[in-house]
Formats: sequence, C-alpha cells, structure tokens
Amino acid sequence: MYLYPSLVTALTLIVYQVLTVNVGRARMKYKIMPPAMSGDENFERVVRVQQNTLEQLVFFLPALWLFSFYVNPLWGAGLGTVWLIGRIIFAWGYYQAAEKRVAGFAISTLSGISLVLGALVGIGLKIFNVQI
Repeated sequence: MYLYPSLVTALTLIVYQVLTVNVGRARMKYKIMPPAMSGDENFERVVRVQQNTLEQLVFFLPALWLFSFYVNPLWGAGLGTVWLIGRIIFAWGYYQAAEKRVAGFAISTLSGISLVLGALVGIGLKIFNVQI
C-alpha cells in the first residue's frame, strides 16, 4: 500500500507551493519585479529557498518512490517525512540568515541519501532474488 508515500508526496508539493507563493510575496514586499532575480538580500534568500528546494525535489521524489517500492512504503514515508521536515527547517532558517540554513539542509540531505542508498540495496536484492 502506497498511501503514506502518496501523502508525503502531496505534502511536499504543498510545501513547495507555499515556498513559491513566498517568492511572489517577497517580490511585492521588496519591490523586485520580474524578471529580476536579485536586489534586496532578504528577497534573494527567499528565492534561494524556493530554487534550492526545486533542485532537491528532482532527487527526492524518485528516491522516495524507489525506496517505497523496492524496500518498504512505510519506511519510505518515514524517511520522506524527515526530508520534508528538514526542508521546512532549511526554509525557516534561510529566511532569517544564510548561515541558519545548515541544519535543515543536513537533515534533508542525509534522509535523501538514505532513501537512495536503501533503494539501491532493495533493487540489488531483487536483481539477485535475495529474500529478507
């Protein structure tokens, strides 16, 4: 059953949409109109949160689903939830100051790597028809 990885995916998309809306709000607040992507440092941090999260989604979503399919959907959802919490901590910290993004980045990176490595182990076990 892939209910929980589906829930994590939906929540991840909602968080990403909130980050995207925050860029629009920051544009208005700091009076930086498209296509400009620079100006006030506070605006640039909001943009970086959204852009970095988009970059990480390309890695995270396939890792979540590969792990869930080849290892365990409940464990995948658990690691995916940790990744999502890490991204929220990353955003919250980065909005305040660039140096405050590190903890959230580390949490999401480590959980994402765990998903990929776990998926590779699960795939390898399937390839060699090993039952655990």
